[in-house]
Order: sequence, then C-alpha cells, then structure tokens
Amino acid sequence: MSKWLRRAAALAVTTLTAFGLTTGSTAQAATPAHYTGQLPGGASWVADVPAGWNGTVILYSHGFGPLEARDAPDEPTGQALLAAGYALVGSSYSGPSLWALASAPRDQFASLEELVRKIGEPRRTIAWGTSMGGLVSALEAESGHRRLDGALTTCGLVAGALNLDNYQLDGEYALSRLLAPAQPVKLVRYASAEEATAAAALTKVVTDAQDTAAGRARIALGAALMNMPPWLTGTAPPGPADYAGQEQQQQQALAQFVLGFVMSGRYQIELAAGGNSAFTRGADYRALLAGSPLARQVRALYRTAGLDLGADLADLTRHADVTADPQAVGTLARTSVATGRLRVPSLAIHTTADHLVPVEQENWYAHRVRSAGREPLLRQAYVGAAGHCAFQPSETLAALHALESRIETGRWSDLRPERLNAAAAELGAPGRYLRYTPAPLTGSNRPIAWR
Repeated sequence: MSKWLRRAAALAVTTLTAFGLTTGSTAQAATPAHYTGQLPGGASWVADVPAGWNGTVILYSHGFGPLEARDAPDEPTGQALLAAGYALVGSSYSGPSLWALASAPRDQFASLEELVRKIGEPRRTIAWGTSMGGLVSALEAESGHRRLDGALTTCGLVAGALNLDNYQLDGEYALSRLLAPAQPVKLVRYASAEEATAAAALTKVVTDAQDTAAGRARIALGAALMNMPPWLTGTAPPGPADYAGQEQQQQQALAQFVLGFVMSGRYQIELAAGGNSAFTRGADYRALLAGSPLARQVRALYRTAGLDLGADLADLTRHADVTADPQAVGTLARTSVATGRLRVPSLAIHTTADHLVPVEQENWYAHRVRSAGREPLLRQAYVGAAGHCAFQPSETLAALHALESRIETGRWSDLRPERLNAAAAELGAPGRYLRYTPAPLTGSNRPIAWR
C-alpha cells in the first residue's frame, strides 16, 4: 500500500471516530478552536483549528454566491478534514460584486496571515477552491509560491471569465434568436439585477419549445454552444445514440436552473468588469458547432425535425451583433483569467457532467498550462457523475492526499482511477474516478482581444 493510501486509511479511522461511528468507543473529539475577524479591505474571515493540528492549513476559496466567509466546501468534508487534523481558513471576499476575483486572492492570503498570527507558521499550506473558487485557487497557485505548497481545484472555473461569458452568450443567443425571434431577450449590459432576472424569461421560451421536434432540435443546438452535458439525472448518462434522451436532460437543466443562474450571474460579472466582456459579432456558428462533441446529436435532431441546420447556423452568424466593451475585457483578462504559469503542484478534479462549469474547461486550462511550460506541475482527474461539484467527500479527500504525496516526494504518485477509487473506498465510500479526456471547450477558439 502506498504512503498516501496508508494516510487515507488512517484518516478514515480518525473520521469515523470523530463522528462516533466506531464500535465500542465513547471518546468524543475535542472541539476545534474557532476564529473570526475582519480584514482591512472589508472582507470577513473564519478559521477552525483542531486540537490535534497536523501542521497543514487548507486555504479554502468558496464559489460564486453570497460574500460570506467559509472555510470548507461542505459540512461533511469540513468535519472530515478537522477530524484528520487539518486547520481550515477562508474569507468572504470583499466584492463589491459577487464576482469577486479582483479581491479574492488578496483577501484569501490576508486571511491566512491572520490565522498564522493566531496559531503560528504552518508546516504546509494548500489552496483548495470550488467552482469560482477553483479559479481563485488557480490564480493563487500562480502568485503564492512562497505562501503555498500546492493547490487543489475542484469543479474549477479554470477557463476564466472571458471564455465563460462568451460560450454562455453563444448558447443564449442561439436559443433566443431561433426559438423566439419576434420577442428578443436582452442578453447583455444589464442596468440592474432586476433586469437580469427578467431576462430569464428565456427559460419559458425553452420550456415551451420542448413540445415540438423543431424546438427540441434548436434547444440541442443552444445547449451544444453552451457546452451543456447531456446527462442530468440517473446513475448513468443516456446512451451515445439516444439523442432524444440527451436533449431532454439538457432541456431540463436549462429550464430548471442553468439559464436563471447564468443570466443573473452575468449582471454580477458586468458589475465587476465595468461593462460587457462577451461578443457574438464575428463568430462563425457553423465552425463553432463543428468543433463541438455534441454536433452529431444536433445534426440527428435537426434531421428528425426536418429542419435545415445550415440555414439556422447561417442565420445566427448573419445576425450576430453583440460587441464587447474593451475596458471590461481588459479588466477580466487581468483579474479573472489564469495564465497557466503555475508555481506550485496543482491537482484539478471535475465531474464529467457539470452543467454550470463544463468539464471542457479543463481541456482549455491544460493547454494554457502546457503553453506556459508548466505542464509537469499539473495533473487532472475526473469523476463520472452528473452535477456541479457533485463529489463525495471521500473522492475529494483522496485527491487531497494525492496532492500531498506530490508535495512530499517531489513527484506525482499513481493517479490512475483505480488507485484514486481505492483511496476513496478506504475513506468510507467507493470512488467514481474514471479514465476520461475532456473535449475542447466550444466557443474558445475564436480570436479575441486579450490573447
């Protein structure tokens, strides 16, 4: 058994004891020390330190949402980490927008400094971020080499805000233009949060369109442009040729939560950027679809509906007229895009069917790191599951131990799915890691100013 697998087994025993799940034991785990405070920039911070601190601090970066201090991705994972001796710290970020990338890395490192004043210098510090926080931890891995020993990004938005805004706009534009051309939906440059929420009227358009074959085909096209996985529910995805089943799950995700979330989120990004960073003008939608792994599904559904796909793609290209504000592009390029110039070992894990941060972002990020000449510092692993950040605690903890092994030994240990799954199983729940290579990120291959 490898060194990090032995540690995983020890963590499993420690965690079970902390939760009172071991047999014949009445021992109670000591209550961790809890710290809170305010940072000069206005953010709050929180930390928890177990009585038996193992010398490692987890600097946790939370995802997009309320600016509230958090130091773990969820309660079970946080409790497992504390039970194993890890100290946890994280900040709220100071905003002012929920898209707080301009302040988040600074606030996170300031939180770490506050904790160090309380407990002393750690033996090791690991950045851990989820979703938008995954982008924060990726940026920290580029700038914090004297303060960090490694970084773990989970379901990370590692392709950055500019790519995110563009491919989401591509899909929203296609759905609006093709499903409801007579009632255009405002897609960018929101004057208020209320206006952005009202723009989620596109959800009704998508719901109504599901009743016809033509509507379903065009929903599939919009979903493909948004990198929308064809798996939402069930223990396994629809079959590779079950195009109707795939589209049904894509439509459910779009109507139930994706459109409402991303369109209201765009307002927050625009606030942070000082304008709109996304554009459609100059995009070739035939080329965008040709590069999508979902192109076959879209073509099949168009044939079933008796629609001319080429005509729809030409129509989208011809009427694409959204332009970006250069200042907004520059702001997000500076604050919200990873350069790939890693300074510490970094491990990224992602579910294969993530509707809010598509797994294809990992493909873009790997190329970015490779172009920067830092490929030896990066490893990526994939969990076969549907959902955003839908990891089991044992899966993320197994990844953490793999990263720790790299930090300790200077080389990556065996990261094959079988090994990660075995480590997760010893932590209490079988892992779902699998061999997987994400497709290129649709919408990221257009010429844009910040490249």
